[in-house]
Amino acid sequence: MISKSIQSCREAIYRDLQQCRRGTFKLFTDIDYDTFCRQAHPDFSPVGWHLGHIAYTEDLWLLQRCAGLEPVFPKYHQLFAADILPKKQRVFLPTLPEVELYLDAVRKKVLDYLEVAPIDEQERLWRFIIQHESQHCETVAFVLQMHRKKEEGRGNKQEGRGKKEEGRGKKEEGRRKREEGRGKKEEGRGNEEGRLISNYRLPIADYQLEITDSQAIEIPGGEFYMGSDAAEALDNERSRHLSYLEAYSIDRYPVTCRQYRDFMESGGYQNPDWWSADGWKWLQGEAVSQPLYWSENPAFNNHPVCGVSWYEAEAYCNFIGKRLPSEAEWEKAATWDATNQTYRIYPWGEEPPNGSLCNHGNNIANTSPVDAFPKGASAAGCCDMLGNVWEWTASTFDAYPGFESYPYRGYSQVYFDGEHRVLKGGSWATFPQALRSTFRNWYYPGVRQIIAGFRCAK
Repeated sequence: MISKSIQSCREAIYRDLQQCRRGTFKLFTDIDYDTFCRQAHPDFSPVGWHLGHIAYTEDLWLLQRCAGLEPVFPKYHQLFAADILPKKQRVFLPTLPEVELYLDAVRKKVLDYLEVAPIDEQERLWRFIIQHESQHCETVAFVLQMHRKKEEGRGNKQEGRGKKEEGRGKKEEGRRKREEGRGKKEEGRGNEEGRLISNYRLPIADYQLEITDSQAIEIPGGEFYMGSDAAEALDNERSRHLSYLEAYSIDRYPVTCRQYRDFMESGGYQNPDWWSADGWKWLQGEAVSQPLYWSENPAFNNHPVCGVSWYEAEAYCNFIGKRLPSEAEWEKAATWDATNQTYRIYPWGEEPPNGSLCNHGNNIANTSPVDAFPKGASAAGCCDMLGNVWEWTASTFDAYPGFESYPYRGYSQVYFDGEHRVLKGGSWATFPQALRSTFRNWYYPGVRQIIAGFRCAK
């Protein structure tokens, strides 16, 4: 007889497998073959490759290694394995219907195996597979965003050409109006003082957005539990351990576009004073002057800045006299209830993520205002800790006490190189199965293609 706990675990895994897959297929609705196969950036595989890799990984670990079955569609092994083809050669793909057939064939056998699998022994692996799909879908989401950004750029270029032709036609009209204007010049001199005042722009220092103490939350010093030993915890989240921190402050919200604009307009990208030596060297090579996903639309003023590298985040913090929080500081602000001396799985408590608590799972498919989800605040009062944008921390990606690679060394351990920086919190594209305060993401500090922002500490 199967115990109720094992059966309920099996049912929960089934629900998560199916929910995650629905989100996966939704990302590929109405996608054309060119977008399916084309790289948006040399460092990222085409979205179609990610879709096939999801099926390949599920087949490899659950069907071949656990159930002892033969590979499903072995012809796809070389194409969709992560360690064979370089990214630039992953563009020669089957069609979307063919890849979907691959996923469906694998999934049918996986669900059959789920009915008899020893879940009490394998739960951690099943949870890993679900999160593996979730993580690749997030990559798909921001690669598609890069494609859209490129298309918008091409559209603006074409529009510019059209306006150039239109401008030629208006040139003659302008000449006639200039002659007419000369007659009105004397009449207009009386209003010159008012016109100068209305066009006058105050020095940057005089209208710099003030980050007041009320936006910073004081976190008392002391011990707290960091990491997780839960079944869904990935190898780099383990083991759960006590960590001690001195008192510090952390901002209630991530840095907004309105705040970051002040840095840009103050010449932040041109002033080496705000940048570390490595950051300035990166900036000279990239020659950027704004975040990758920047918009001049004022509707985004209260949204978190998005598409910044770790170097850009560090420079902004230097500009305002603050710093990036360490991973431990970020996690304590998200999980620790100092009043009750208790730990929370999510900032708001134990309830799984939903649409009233945070922006996640492609529900909005874009950023949202940083104060849009007050119910999702942590016990300390920090908002937007989960979802919306990943947040850079000051910490390098390294092993916790008691770390053991799982399910293979290449998942986390090879990145403990002192060069990758930790991001926390998930984004608007993160599926709920991979959204929790202990989850650790990591990238090189110069990467800005991901859905990343940051908040400040002191």
